[in-house]
Amino acid sequence: MVKILICCLGGFSSSAMSVKMSNEIKEKGYEDQVSIDFQPFALSHDVMDQYDVVMCCPHLKFEISTFMKKYGDIQTPIYLLPPKMYGSMNVEDVYEDAMDIVEGFKETKLNPFHFPNEDNVMRIKRICSYRKSIQ
Repeated sequence: MVKILICCLGGFSSSAMSVKMSNEIKEKGYEDQVSIDFQPFALSHDVMDQYDVVMCCPHLKFEISTFMKKYGDIQTPIYLLPPKMYGSMNVEDVYEDAMDIVEGFKETKLNPFHFPNEDNVMRIKRICSYRKSIQ
């Protein structure tokens, strides 16, 4: 089971995405594989350790650096979702990225985490998982 926390600035768009994703999880029968919750990013620090990965809206790009300075060594990978992917939020792609982020973070301890050649989230054009985009 991969537990994902989706964050945005105020919790509004992340709550809408979380509801959409939760419905899609039920429709596809993925309840044993993935769970999704939402939280405003500013409140996420207190619950991060309950999740495998924190996926953030692209507009949090500048908030994350301040967050990392404030809280220091965070043991849960934080990942900025590519803008086009955030708009579509396909549960299969999000699940694949979450699994790959968790594995990549174990190896690199890079936080916020990003895939190779995707260090600038605003330049990412993909709408699918990273593993699908490099095939």
